[in-house]
Amino acid sequence: MIRTYTAESVTSGHPDKLCDLIADTILDECLIQDENSHVACEVMLAHNKCFIAGEITTKAKVDYIEVAREVIKEVGYDNNIEYECRIHEQSTDINQAVEKEDQGAGDQGIVYGYATSETENFMPLPITLANRLIQRLEECRKKRIIKGLLPDGKSQVTIEYDGSKVKRIVSIVLSTQHTEFKDIEVLRKEVREKIIDYVFEDYNLDDTSILINPSGRFVIGGFVADTGLTGRKLMVDTYGGRAHHGGGALSGKDASKVDRSGAYLARYIAKNIVAARLAEECEVTISYAIGVSEPTSIDINTFYTGQYNDLFLKQLVEKVFDLKVGHMIDKLDLKRAVFSQTSVGGHFGKEYFLWENTDKIGALQDSIKYLLGYEKTLLD
Repeated sequence: MIRTYTAESVTSGHPDKLCDLIADTILDECLIQDENSHVACEVMLAHNKCFIAGEITTKAKVDYIEVAREVIKEVGYDNNIEYECRIHEQSTDINQAVEKEDQGAGDQGIVYGYATSETENFMPLPITLANRLIQRLEECRKKRIIKGLLPDGKSQVTIEYDGSKVKRIVSIVLSTQHTEFKDIEVLRKEVREKIIDYVFEDYNLDDTSILINPSGRFVIGGFVADTGLTGRKLMVDTYGGRAHHGGGALSGKDASKVDRSGAYLARYIAKNIVAARLAEECEVTISYAIGVSEPTSIDINTFYTGQYNDLFLKQLVEKVFDLKVGHMIDKLDLKRAVFSQTSVGGHFGKEYFLWENTDKIGALQDSIKYLLGYEKTLLD
């Protein structure tokens, strides 16, 4: 069956992504001083104003406005902007549910994790390539490999599949903000040669539609042109639309919020299942209730690619993985200040994060033997 899948990615200077980066950097600054910080931070950027709001309970002493100012400067925008901060402490009702000995979830939530064998990092190919385009674009801007680039930018990749096999790259779209006097045709030539051909050197692009700055001039960008908000790039943050999404944003939240930590756990489980060759593709669904440590449900979907049926794999996961909120925070070391590294280029597929480890392959394979033997005993 012929199908197409499309994924997009955005630069650190995209208004929404810049909001994510500011929120996660604030989270990291809190965790550096107090690993038990509870943070739910939201940022809005619009018309040369940065608005920071949310609930933060921490012993850390953090100048939230100064953090935002430094992030905006580092990304490449000037700081002739106005700041407003409205932060208060987390509700005591929520806090008592999170702080109890058997830690409960900081909110209810449905999360999804996904993995596929089609790439080395077990991510869908469209989002992998879209992210690589953005990484290369950022590199060309910061190292001045291409002169005249500015911080805002987007990529989009569409791939045609025949069944599970890649048939061709259908289209590549790359839009980059640029300086006033950058010739658009020169820009397109340089982007094609130094970014697109660089990223797609192993692919045949003869039958590919390539669009570079299709709207033409892109001088006015960033949060002068568009309003930015945290949590508005959910598909960019995850799997490019190849998997379901529970609707909860990831950035700006500490690990007690299962929108974030649960999504990391679900990815960890899905990746280990695929890495153990128990399926070619796997989606894990987990739901939590506020104040409750154990999930209220878990489901496995291997899209008919599993070596065993999905119900059996669910039993396998429940045996091998501890799904309690407190345990997953400890196992994935989610009190460390690593979250600003997730903000740009996706939260998944980066091998240096613990939720990308495949250290449960042996346990999964051993438990299969146990469960099959146990089921046989019951049948006898």
